[in-house]
Amino acid sequence: MKARFGVRRGTALVAALLVAVIALILPGSAAARTDDGRAHSDHWGVIARKTIGSPVAELRNGPYGPFGTTGTAAARPPYGRGSLGIEVANNSTTLSPHSEQVDFGNEVDFFGKQVLGLRRVGFHVFQTGENVSYGGRTNMPNIRFEIDPNVTGSDDYSTLVWVPAASPVTNGWSPFLDATRTGYWYLTGNETTCTKAAQCTFAQLKASFTNVNAKPTVYTVAVGKGRDFMWIGAVDGLRLNDYVYDFERDGVKVLRAK
Repeated sequence: MKARFGVRRGTALVAALLVAVIALILPGSAAARTDDGRAHSDHWGVIARKTIGSPVAELRNGPYGPFGTTGTAAARPPYGRGSLGIEVANNSTTLSPHSEQVDFGNEVDFFGKQVLGLRRVGFHVFQTGENVSYGGRTNMPNIRFEIDPNVTGSDDYSTLVWVPAASPVTNGWSPFLDATRTGYWYLTGNETTCTKAAQCTFAQLKASFTNVNAKPTVYTVAVGKGRDFMWIGAVDGLRLNDYVYDFERDGVKVLRAK
């Protein structure tokens, strides 16, 4: 017996199962394909409720480095031609603190994923000397996960934040900054022993959940900045496990990590 559209029922069931498996492995894989065959997700953008002031988080071409530079400092973005440009000011709102905040993220594709399933995470950053002068060498953008900590007695919400170490490159693109090996992590809300006052390594972060038998899940994933120092720069090649999210002017493309 044939299913609708002239496809055998058994074949249709197998095809549906394959689509479901692919969706579990690659968030957003059911999205459209670009002209070069790469998948891209339509679910990335500025998270309005996480934005304070009038910051900028915009998909753009470049940057390619300041004028007069040659060699690696003048290289194109790590992936493709574009990146995520970020601009935040430090003294431009009537709130306390006065600084801005912006999160450019995805509220759909990662919902319900296991935080403890994270194995590789990080990105490339375009840092400038001006940013260093505004807030020091560790004045850098962040990766943020809104999560349900699933910790007994918690309010089912926390933000998990990675703060990178200083970029080894100024006025150019950094190499991949590995969040599992560099910088530090913390959670808001004192949900575990990893807090802003008691910063953790990636391994310590995971242990802080397993020590209390918690299985945290993801609400959203974002790249952001604030609320601290002024910063104007760019990010590219956000890596989450086996996939790289390539920020291009025409959208966010999903690449299999090499």
